[in-house]
Amino acid sequence: MIAELQCVVLDCPEPLQLARFYEALLGGTVNRPDRRWALDKGWATLHTPSGLVLAFQRVEDYQPPRRPDPTQPQQFHLDFGVPDLNRAQRQVLALGATLLDVSDGRGRHIYADPAGHPFCLVGH
Repeated sequence: MIAELQCVVLDCPEPLQLARFYEALLGGTVNRPDRRWALDKGWATLHTPSGLVLAFQRVEDYQPPRRPDPTQPQQFHLDFGVPDLNRAQRQVLALGATLLDVSDGRGRHIYADPAGHPFCLVGH
C-alpha cells in the first residue's frame, strides 16, 4: 500500500451548505475538529459514521459538471446504497438534490447535489 485515502474533496460555491446537504444524507459531523484540515469560510468537512471524510472546497466562479456532456464532464461521482430507492429519492429531493436520470430497471437513480455534483442512489 502506498497511500491511505484521507477524504474525498468536492469543489463547490458554498462549502458549509454542501456539507450540511451530505450530513442530512449520510449522517455524521460537520466541521469536527481534525488536525489534518484547517476550517474556514472556504473549506468544510463531514466526518461520516462509516469513517469516510468528505471535504468541500470553495471555488470562485464554480461551474458544475453537466452529465453526460463531455465538454464539462462529471469528473467523478459518488454511489450510495439505500434499502428503499423510492423513499431515498423523496428524501434527497427534499434536501435540494435534482433528479438527472432514472436507470433502466437496474435499481440506480442519478441525481445532482445542490452544487451540481452527480451522485447515484443504488437500491440493495
